[in-house]
Amino acid sequence: AKDYELRQYEAAKWVSTVIRGESQKEAMRQGFWKLFHYIQGKNDKEMKIDMTVPVTCLVKSGCTDFKISFFVPFEHQDSPPQPTESDVFVEERKAAAIFVRSFGGFASPEKFAEEAEALARTLRNRGQPFHEDFFYTAGYDSPFKLFNRHNEVWYFKK
Repeated sequence: AKDYELRQYEAAKWVSTVIRGESQKEAMRQGFWKLFHYIQGKNDKEMKIDMTVPVTCLVKSGCTDFKISFFVPFEHQDSPPQPTESDVFVEERKAAAIFVRSFGGFASPEKFAEEAEALARTLRNRGQPFHEDFFYTAGYDSPFKLFNRHNEVWYFKK
């Protein structure tokens, strides 16, 4: 469709942390740095790992817990280094069909919420069943990139 796409993602490992009771913006900041320390060597192999994209944030309706995640690079998928911080963990996400809406610019939590609502409205209007109680934000750019930025919101297909 012109305003969204349906992607099939394979099962994959992500390194994640959950930040509780903060604003989404603050949770993203704290979560990013925890995960950044992991890829800089704060893991059981003291191994530096390449930064990957996207950085995702799980947003649940009416909840102030946010799960921030980095994709584990392909070369480490079979056996990722284990985090040494107790609140950082490796998780395997199951294969899934995901509805994706892309947009540019610098994305704030408000902009992500607005784009997620627009995607949800489109999916409802088209009779597409999806899990409405949560969505993911996905950011692809460093904060230093000023132009041609790429952001996404994801809803999982039912």
